[in-house]
Amino acid sequence: MISKKAKYALKALKYLGAKYEDACPTLISEIAEAENIPKKFLEAILLELRNNSLLRSQKGKGGGYFLRIPPSEITFAKVLRIIDGPIAPLLCVSLNFYGQCEDCRTEEECTLRPIMGQVRDANLEIYEKMTVADLIH
Repeated sequence: MISKKAKYALKALKYLGAKYEDACPTLISEIAEAENIPKKFLEAILLELRNNSLLRSQKGKGGGYFLRIPPSEITFAKVLRIIDGPIAPLLCVSLNFYGQCEDCRTEEECTLRPIMGQVRDANLEIYEKMTVADLIH
């Protein structure tokens, strides 16, 4: 299950993606109202997305946020990793956030690991294909 923060991030990116061709900054309050996202929560989400190079911001009058890259290049996997961290259900099967489980003697003996690897692969197959552009259309 994705977090509420990740869901809000995807909704905000969809909103900004629909305005991508305009190349005009969008106010946080406009996104928050249109997508029914608490403004303070959205501020933190947009800052995190900006710090990870998905968004640009413009300060001052007429300022706001806009996409740095086309919506078709922003995958669900990229957004979920930025906001929620590992996509894998266990760290020992994570591709980008690998960590050994504390309760397993060895990974070879673990009976959960192969199954959780399949779960990761199935999720990734969808997350890597789906983009913000898919949310717009």
